[in-house]
Amino acid sequence: MIKKNILLFILFIIFSSCASKKFKDITYFEKENIEETLKLNIFQPRDKTAGKLPVVLFVHGGYWTEGDKNIYGFLGRNFSKNGVVTVIPSYTLSPKANYDTMASEIAKALEWTANNIEDYKGDPEQIYLMGHSAGGHLIALISTNPKYLENTKVIKGVILNDAAGLDMYTYLQNNPPTMAYNYTTTWTTDPKEWKNASPLCFVDEKSPRFLIYVGERTYSSIIRQNSVFVEKLNEFQPEVNLVFLDKKHVPMMSHYFFPWTKRYDEILEFINKTQF
Repeated sequence: MIKKNILLFILFIIFSSCASKKFKDITYFEKENIEETLKLNIFQPRDKTAGKLPVVLFVHGGYWTEGDKNIYGFLGRNFSKNGVVTVIPSYTLSPKANYDTMASEIAKALEWTANNIEDYKGDPEQIYLMGHSAGGHLIALISTNPKYLENTKVIKGVILNDAAGLDMYTYLQNNPPTMAYNYTTTWTTDPKEWKNASPLCFVDEKSPRFLIYVGERTYSSIIRQNSVFVEKLNEFQPEVNLVFLDKKHVPMMSHYFFPWTKRYDEILEFINKTQF
């Protein structure tokens, strides 16, 4: 049985690679320090007849201090099989950057995508943001806090996957930042910045549509903050509910490795509902 599963896995990788075309390390923003040039990967379905496809821009997590865009090729390959173009950007991590710099960079990645994705069969009017953990925080923040985007209508929908940091204002009041995970750098020690960093504080009638997944066995702070976030969001989007999965925090992302997970079908349904 184990050998059979390994064979199926190998066949899946081969088939998935054939179903997608990868464009690696495309520069989306050049900083003054050449070592900090920001790049992204794009996964495009190989179907030559395809065009104007929906786009998912995925932002990885890692406590705002770690993570690598190149780990998530499986997400791009699996979305390609479902006719979705995937953009996976890098961003500057703490302690070289705080939350505000990170969010600003993701906003630039979104701007680049909107301006260039047609060259990769993507539809600039069908851009969806998706993020896990810290990445979920960053996409939620640029989707709600008006300082990052002049027009949030460029975002067709937002998919949060066990998002952290949705209410950093309350969390850091109860748990002041320390050097652990570079939190004093990421969030500063200024409560005003904690509020500016909290998507919860900016939810309003202009917020894009949300699809929100939370692990039943994830960190209690994530469950609590997502619950409060949805409660606020329901004032404007009463149809949104938390979708709980029987998983811990890391498996909430790693199960996307398998193309047969129902998440892809659910995300495609969400895309279809918010397309027009």
